[in-house]
Amino acid sequence: MSRLSKKISVVVGGHDGIGGAIAQRFAAEGATVYATSRRAEEGDVGHGVGTLRTRRVDASDVTALAAFFEAVRSEAGRVDVLAVSAGISEFATLDTIEEDHFDRTFALNVRSLLFATKAATAIMPDGGSVVLVGSIADQIGTKGYGVYGATKAAVRSFARTWANELAPRNIRVNVVAPGPTDTAMFAAASDEVRDTLTMLIPLARMGRADEVASAALFLASEEAGFITGAELPVDGGMAQV
Repeated sequence: MSRLSKKISVVVGGHDGIGGAIAQRFAAEGATVYATSRRAEEGDVGHGVGTLRTRRVDASDVTALAAFFEAVRSEAGRVDVLAVSAGISEFATLDTIEEDHFDRTFALNVRSLLFATKAATAIMPDGGSVVLVGSIADQIGTKGYGVYGATKAAVRSFARTWANELAPRNIRVNVVAPGPTDTAMFAAASDEVRDTLTMLIPLARMGRADEVASAALFLASEEAGFITGAELPVDGGMAQV
């Protein structure tokens, strides 16, 4: 049985990488998925028993996000499942951090996530689900990624608060927290960096985007019906043991 059959889902940042894998998995599980991206061509594609509808939206533009969710409301009437994956990760140590680095990272990783969740839950029926893509960077101090880690700590904090605020409507809010994942972001990394990261992972390999998508699907589905306010690490044990 498809776990998201007849559900209307939005995946913010759902073109490629982890967000793209989540969007494709949700569609394969029966959902009608609206996946946003700044780069992808717009279009609708049948995907398994569901449909993947790509929409060009700059998630860092709150006005554009609001217009997008209004279009979803007009077309589909509601949002049953929201996943927010849009984000950036840029290297900068404390002595090199500039205002634009801070503003750019928080604008996409935190500000857009907040207003996407606000817009989605405004048209979400009782019993819906929100899955925020965080990172194990919210609990480890990776040199050069202090601002990124701080944004993911904000995501974790929001999830706890929103789980409380939305509980009367039986809307669940959870975080899936990947460790190093073999996506395009890491493809450009040197072999030395990849080897160093892999040495820190008990399972001795980087994760795959589809593995994160499986965890997101679990949190979004009724199988996780008594889970809210939680963070599910998908990190091969890197930050757990």
